Amino acid sequence: MHTEWKRSLVDRLSQYEELVEVGVGERPGVAAGLADRGRGVTATDVRARDVPDGVRFVRDDVTDPAADVYRDADAVYALNCPPELQGPLVDAARTAGADCLFTTLGADPAVVDATPETLPGDTLFYAKP
Repeated sequence: MHTEWKRSLVDRLSQYEELVEVGVGERPGVAAGLADRGRGVTATDVRARDVPDGVRFVRDDVTDPAADVYRDADAVYALNCPPELQGPLVDAARTAGADCLFTTLGADPAVVDATPETLPGDTLFYAKP
């Protein structure tokens, strides 16, 4: 992940105290950066994943989310979120009363109502509540 982009994303997401990263995969760098800044971060994925110290991991599928995973979140976010998961991501965030932010992969569009925000190297989308 591009270092400047990661830093700008961590800067942007640091305004939230409690965050859930959906679909962390094998790239926990943003979650680690947020934890380093004292934010509470829970990372989820459909498969068991190793995450850095300070990041809590929960196995969860956002298409059938466990409400307690998202309950205390101020923001729910996903990196490289494919179009088919954007709706479930927004639903999980709305159910929790949290903001929803995501990036897409390559030329994938945002298929939910979302405002784009340009960051160095990528676009962060803020899904409207």
